[in-house]
Amino acid sequence: MTYGEAVEYILDIPKFTKKNDAVHTKTFLRYLGDPQENLKVLHVAGTNGKGSVCAYLEAMLRSEGKRTGLFTSPHLVRINERIAIDGCQISDGRFCQIFGRTFDAVKRMEEQGLSHPTFFEFLLGMALCAFQEEGVEYAVLETGLGGRLDATSAVEPPLACVITSIGYDHMQYLGDTLAEIAAEKAGIIRPGVPVFYASSSEDSDRVIEETAVKNKSFCKKIGKDAYEILGIKDKHIAFSCSSDYYGNTTWKLNNIGTYQPGNAMLAMEAMRYLFGKDAHPARWRAVLKDLKWSGRMEEILPGVYVDGAHNISAVEAFTRSVPKDEGGYIIIFSAVKDKEYEKMVSVLCKNLQPDMYIVTHIEDARGEDAKRLGNIFRKYTDRPVSVLESVKDALERALAERGKRRIYCLGSLYLTGMIKELIQEVDTDA
Repeated sequence: MTYGEAVEYILDIPKFTKKNDAVHTKTFLRYLGDPQENLKVLHVAGTNGKGSVCAYLEAMLRSEGKRTGLFTSPHLVRINERIAIDGCQISDGRFCQIFGRTFDAVKRMEEQGLSHPTFFEFLLGMALCAFQEEGVEYAVLETGLGGRLDATSAVEPPLACVITSIGYDHMQYLGDTLAEIAAEKAGIIRPGVPVFYASSSEDSDRVIEETAVKNKSFCKKIGKDAYEILGIKDKHIAFSCSSDYYGNTTWKLNNIGTYQPGNAMLAMEAMRYLFGKDAHPARWRAVLKDLKWSGRMEEILPGVYVDGAHNISAVEAFTRSVPKDEGGYIIIFSAVKDKEYEKMVSVLCKNLQPDMYIVTHIEDARGEDAKRLGNIFRKYTDRPVSVLESVKDALERALAERGKRRIYCLGSLYLTGMIKELIQEVDTDA
C-alpha cells in the first residue's frame, strides 16, 4: 500500500467504526505485540496547552540524552506530525511500514469478530509500534479527548501524569462544569504515579487534588506564582522562576504567547521530580530557547502569526498575548460549528481593537458559515469586518491590507493548518 493509500484508509476510519473502551484498546495492543511494554511514559491531559507541554517535555528529555517518542494530536498539515522520534516526525516510508504492521493486526482482530480500532486508536497503535522498533526509552503521550476514557489511558502505568489548564471545551462529552471536565482529565491519574497540574480554578484544582489523594499519588500544583514574565524581545518571551532550584537565571521561549511560561514551568517541574539530582536545568534552558511548537502563536511569515486557540479560555489567553503597543494588526478568524464561537467572538471584540477582522470558512463539513460568523462579529464590534469564503482569499486580503501591521489567525486548528499549508505552497512555488 502506498503512503497516499495508507493515509486515505486512516482518514476513512471514522466512517466504519465506533467508540471503543479501554479493554478494546488493550486487546488491540496485544494483537500488536504490546509495543508499549518497557516504555517510560509521560501522560499529558488538559484543555489547553497539552501539545506545548508535550513538546517541552520531549525536548528536555532529549537534552538529558534520552531517546524519545512523541505522540500528539491533531496534525495541522500532514498526519506524520502525530508521531515523532527524537524530535523528528516519521518519514513517509516509515509511516507505510508501521501502517502495514498495524493493518495486519487489525485484520486478525476482525477475523476474530473484534471491532475495528477507532481513528485515534489506530494512530496510537502505529505510534507505539514505531517507538518500540526505534528503541525509544521515554514516550510522551497526549490524550485526544478527556482522559478517563481516552485510548492513551490503556498504556499504563505511566511514569508521571501531567494535567494542563482546564477550561470549557467538548462539553457535550466531558460535562458542563469545570469540576466535571477536570474529573475526566484527572482520569489519567494512576495509583502511586506522581501528578503535576496547572492551577486553573478552585473547582478543577480540588477535583485533581482529591483524585490524587484517592490514588495515593504525589501531587504538585503549578500556579502563576511559580514564575514571573520579564518581557518579550526578539520574538522570545523571557521569564524567571520563583523556586530557588532554578536560581536567578532568565529563561526564554521561542514564542510570544504569555501563556507559554506556565506550560514550560509545568513541564520543568515534572522533569525536576523525575530526574532529581541527575537533572541538567542548563540543558533545558538551551533547548527551550530554540524550540518551536507549530501552530501556537507561531510566526509563519514576518509579522504573520497562527494560533490554535479554538475555545473560550484559549481565546482569552490569546488576547493577553497580543502586544498592545506595537502598532496595528489584522485578525483572520474562522470556527467549527460545535464550538462556542459566539462567546469566542465576544471575548475577542471585548479585549482587542484590531484595524480589521477578516472572517472566512473552513473547508470542512464542520466549518461554520462565514456570513453567519461575520454577522456575529458585527454584533460585538464597530471595527471593519470583511467576509471572504475562501481561506486563500482571506489570507491574500490580509497580506494586501497589512502594510506594517501584524496579522493573527485563530479560531480553529483547521484554519491554522490550512493557512500553514497555503504558506508552504507559496514557498514551494517560489
